[in-house]
Amino acid sequence: MTSDADLLTEDFKREPYWWEDAPRPGAHRVKLPATADVLVVGSGYTGLHAALQTVRGGRDTVVLDAEEAGFGCSSRNGGQVSPSIKPSFDDLVSRYGREAAFEICTEGLKALEFINDFIASERLECDWERVGRFHGAHRPAHYERLARELERRPRELAGEAYMVPRTEQRAEIGSDLYHGGTVFPRHAALHPAKYHLQLLQRVEQAGARVVSHCPVLSIERNRRGFMLRTSRGAVRARDVVLATNGYTGPVAPWHRRRVIPIGSYLIATEPLEPGLARTLSPRARVMTDTRKLVFYYRLCPQHRRVVFGGRVALTETDPRVSAPLLHAAMRKIFPQLEGTRITHSWVGFVAYSFDTLPHIGIHDGLYYAMGYCGSGVSLASYLGMRLGLKALGSPRGRTALDGVPFQTRPLYRGNPWFLAPSVLYYKVRDRFNL
Repeated sequence: MTSDADLLTEDFKREPYWWEDAPRPGAHRVKLPATADVLVVGSGYTGLHAALQTVRGGRDTVVLDAEEAGFGCSSRNGGQVSPSIKPSFDDLVSRYGREAAFEICTEGLKALEFINDFIASERLECDWERVGRFHGAHRPAHYERLARELERRPRELAGEAYMVPRTEQRAEIGSDLYHGGTVFPRHAALHPAKYHLQLLQRVEQAGARVVSHCPVLSIERNRRGFMLRTSRGAVRARDVVLATNGYTGPVAPWHRRRVIPIGSYLIATEPLEPGLARTLSPRARVMTDTRKLVFYYRLCPQHRRVVFGGRVALTETDPRVSAPLLHAAMRKIFPQLEGTRITHSWVGFVAYSFDTLPHIGIHDGLYYAMGYCGSGVSLASYLGMRLGLKALGSPRGRTALDGVPFQTRPLYRGNPWFLAPSVLYYKVRDRFNL
């Protein structure tokens, strides 16, 4: 058995593998203006897409970030792209009725097509591939549940998805762990950091100013709009867009009470032999499974490494500590990777909502979109675009998620004290099929 120390390569890094091909842009030496029409807090996918709409709509737009632009999950995620609506259609029907459920699910499909069309129209080079997703059934009962859910979904929502029985799953994945699964052919993959950098370039080319390393200390509303005090001075803005998701802090207490920041941990393996890589993922799909504590994984864009992510600790931990735990989980799926070492291990904070839906709207004058529940590449882009349109006063900013109550819980103030027992509970459920 390989020891934990031997699992790490000599040049091991505690930072995203994606930064190798898309280094962070560094500090934006932009002077903080005294005023702006639109001020966007957060420079990830949501904030940049909102800013692109407002600046191209003729509004003087400034984007602020406490760290380097895109330092959070926009350059750290697994690069898997799906419609990203977590609840099942039947679940949404029970909550909101059939018509609203259909419209909410349709927003997810629109998000997937939006990012596809945006990348094409803007000619972004970010390793975009419509590789499809294999969603593995961790138990036989899970396979039956997936089949029932697919059968009950309206045809317009099911699309081209189909079931793959266990006897045929080796055509999808080089593992016998699962009991078949669902294939979603339209789901996709990209290089998240390349996508972010080129989106950032489009925003700056359009005329927006991006000010990094400029944390916002307070947001005050007044008759003329807002006054934001930052570490580099104060700025007035007519409209403010809050695009902080898993990094929402105390300057926005109402929003902070409604999202649960959760660390999602990832590793990247050393390069694999091409034959081994093809065996693991014959169609280079992105992959997930039905466990409550989901693991997600894929081959990198060159199809030479595995990027593997999930939640492996009860509380937040160091990526060096999580690396061997993720490796062990990966080996249960792919025993072939027993001796494969890790070159990178990192973490990014996602934001869950209490109803597992993303949310978009305006509260106390602040425009916001957040709560992507760990699957936000397409929705953060799409809802960021809609948010920018809302700030412009355009009716095209409307979504089916408008007006969906953004829930919180008593005594919750943004510190997820309940996370460790919740993770333990779901680990037990996954282990014993409860």
